[in-house]
Amino acid sequence: MNADPSTSPGPDDAPEPEAIRWFGTGWVEHGPGYRLRRVLVPAGALLAAAAAALVLRYGVEGVRMSDAGGFVDGLLGAAVAVCTCLAALRNWKLLSEGREALTGWMAEDRSLGAVWIIGGVGALLAYFVRSLVEAPGEAVKRARHEQAVDRHERRRAGRSRRPGAGTAGRRAGRRG
Repeated sequence: MNADPSTSPGPDDAPEPEAIRWFGTGWVEHGPGYRLRRVLVPAGALLAAAAAALVLRYGVEGVRMSDAGGFVDGLLGAAVAVCTCLAALRNWKLLSEGREALTGWMAEDRSLGAVWIIGGVGALLAYFVRSLVEAPGEAVKRARHEQAVDRHERRRAGRSRRPGAGTAGRRAGRRG
């Protein structure tokens, strides 16, 4: 089985598109329900961002109530702001350019896991804004799918143009 679903053979050996979360493969032809999903996904992302911001606010308020001091409160606020910005940048790049484009600190999943969790509000807001433009990740998956279809068409065109020409030439070369 092929690891890349965009190049897995279909019934006529044509590459199949990769599914996008919440959109399936309906993003290719903007099939049934695509427009409704394009409205519901940003609304859901914004609602999730609001819920995450509320949870984060409760956590920050808990630290403020401990009377740790102004320095700790400021440091916590700065840490949350930095984590939110980093997570938003990483998620935007992930959705617009794909996982392969993530390099350096953006590619770290495990060692920076706490940063991505604390910055979850920023990641959700980036998802919200990106979903206003397209189905998140659609441009990357569409480019991959179109490349796979082009490769498939070139292979089919090459085979149909000269059927068996390559094998006859190789046999003749071996005899001489």
